[in-house]
Amino acid sequence: MPIFEKTKEINTMKTVSKIFIAILFLTASSKSFSQTAEEMQAWMAYMTPGAVHEMLAKSDGTWTGEITMWMDPSAPPQTMTSTAVNKMILGGRYQQSTYTGTMMGMPFEGMSITGYDNAKKVFVNSWVDNMGTGMMNLSGPWDEASKSILLSGTMTDPSGKDLPVREVFKIVDDNNQVMEMYYTIDGKEMKTMEIKYKRN
Repeated sequence: MPIFEKTKEINTMKTVSKIFIAILFLTASSKSFSQTAEEMQAWMAYMTPGAVHEMLAKSDGTWTGEITMWMDPSAPPQTMTSTAVNKMILGGRYQQSTYTGTMMGMPFEGMSITGYDNAKKVFVNSWVDNMGTGMMNLSGPWDEASKSILLSGTMTDPSGKDLPVREVFKIVDDNNQVMEMYYTIDGKEMKTMEIKYKRN
C-alpha cells in the first residue's frame, strides 16, 4: 500500500474515533441534563464534603506508629515503628495516608485512601503496600460509644483466597489514635496487629 494511502487510512480512523467519542460524550451529557431536580439534589449531597470529612481532616499531619504484630499466636509478637503522613485530597473528600518503616527487616511502604460515602453513610478504605500486589478494601460505620470506625472487608491471601479482615480504628484524642486488625483464618478470628499512633 502506498505511504500516502496508508496515511489517509490512519487519518480516517482517527476521525471516526473522534466522532465516536463525541457521540458518547453527547449521550452522557444529555442523560445528565435530563435528571430531575431531586436527582440533582441527591448528586450534590453525595459529592459535597461534610462534617465527617472535616473530622478526617483533623488527622492531617505526620504521625509515629508503634506497631505490634502477632504472626503466630503461640510466639512472641514482633514490634516496630512506622511514620504516617496524612493529607486530604480531591477537595477534602478523601484522606491519603502514606506509610514508611521496616517490616521483618525489610523496607516497608504503604498507602491508604480513606473517605466517607455520603450515600451509604459508611467509611470506605483501600490499602496497598510493597508486601503484596493485591488491594485490601474495607468499609463500615462510625461507633459513637467507642469513638471508633468499625471496618470490615477482605484482603488477598498469598494462596489467592479472600481473607476476612476486621479493623477497629479508635480516635483517643487529637494526638493519639489506635488501630487494631483482626483476621479470620479457618473460621477463627485472631488479632494480628495493633498500631498506636502519636502525632509528631
